[in-house]
Amino acid sequence: QVQLVESGGGLVQAGGSLRLSCAASGRTFSRNVMGWFRRAPAKEREFVAALSWSGGSTRYTDSVKGRFTISRDNAKNTVYLQMNGLKPEDTAVYYCAADGVSRRNSIYVTADVTQYDYWGQGTQVTVSS
Repeated sequence: QVQLVESGGGLVQAGGSLRLSCAASGRTFSRNVMGWFRRAPAKEREFVAALSWSGGSTRYTDSVKGRFTISRDNAKNTVYLQMNGLKPEDTAVYYCAADGVSRRNSIYVTADVTQYDYWGQGTQVTVSS
């Protein structure tokens, strides 16, 4: 059974930092795109960041560019999201996701939610003003 388990969420003041982790089990994702999405209260789920399996290509939503960094450790089957300069509008449940297709293209990356087949249960991030 494939599982993605997020951790690292919490309550932080504006300007603070958090590091989210997503540990995968049940299969390896070393050749798969990994991403982070979020859902704020009363809003649709939105793309945050994604990373190619090689780590050589990334994509971010405009609102987090320069503040968030996605990374991965394929040996640990884990993806991370370092969040700096947090703002109240970053408050949301953050979800880790994995593309179910192993890619030959080492720099392929996508923000398309329909390309992600596996999802974690989410971790709450709350940023106070």
